[in-house]
Amino acid sequence: LAALERDPLRAKRFRRRTLCRSLAGNEVDMVTVTTFGAPADQRGGADTRKGVVLTARVHPGEVGSSWMMQGMLDFLTGASLEAKILRDNFIFKLVPMLNPDGVIVGNHRSSLAGRRHER
Repeated sequence: LAALERDPLRAKRFRRRTLCRSLAGNEVDMVTVTTFGAPADQRGGADTRKGVVLTARVHPGEVGSSWMMQGMLDFLTGASLEAKILRDNFIFKLVPMLNPDGVIVGNHRSSLAGRRHER
């Protein structure tokens, strides 16, 4: 994410914020990718674009999901016409690492508390 933030063109296409903090106090980032400043709905000023939510690393051992998320972020923030069409028509909410505590301590399927998130 830091590399995307340093890229002046890509940085205009996404916003990063802290979604929450984990049990251990680690930040859980959420990234919004869209065309910011797109015309709002003329009837009431609300944005009528549909949202798409993607998460990765629910289970710390699923390292492939980090590569998927990096590829998704690279594509969606890129300069291709396809990416621009997606940004213009959707609001993407991405959580690159949903379980940072489990990743940091090396758990395979569970959180810091030893619980599986999908249960």
